[in-house]
Amino acid sequence: MKIINAVKFIFPGISENERTARAVVSAFLVQLDPTVEELADIRTAVSEAVTNAIVHGYRNGSGDVELHMKLLENREIYLRIKDRGCGIPDVEQAMQPLFTTAPEEERAGLGFAVMESFMDKLQVKSKPGQGTTVTMRKKLGEPPCRVK
Repeated sequence: MKIINAVKFIFPGISENERTARAVVSAFLVQLDPTVEELADIRTAVSEAVTNAIVHGYRNGSGDVELHMKLLENREIYLRIKDRGCGIPDVEQAMQPLFTTAPEEERAGLGFAVMESFMDKLQVKSKPGQGTTVTMRKKLGEPPCRVK
């Protein structure tokens, strides 16, 4: 698939940067004139992925989070969020709704379920001790008609 535009954003895995990641994604998506709903869905999915990287990936330390954004032909968005944290021993289990590694922090365990519900495709790859990569794709609808 042809890449129309791409941006890579690397930031420290601290909670304040979750908002920054949402803002960067919003700024990148402006070129497509998405609907408010499409923008909200993508921002929410990115927020969940970045929060997972910060809260779970870097639980006992810190590190960078990478956000890769690509605009593909036919108004398809490709997003990849990557950390080099502790990794997930059992991805299938982690993707089950209500599963959390931090019940003492009152985590709902719905991050992956939320990502999956808002995006067309979700893939999670992880290796213990090496980190986690979340890849998401969403095809946007046709742009709204503009009166000139």
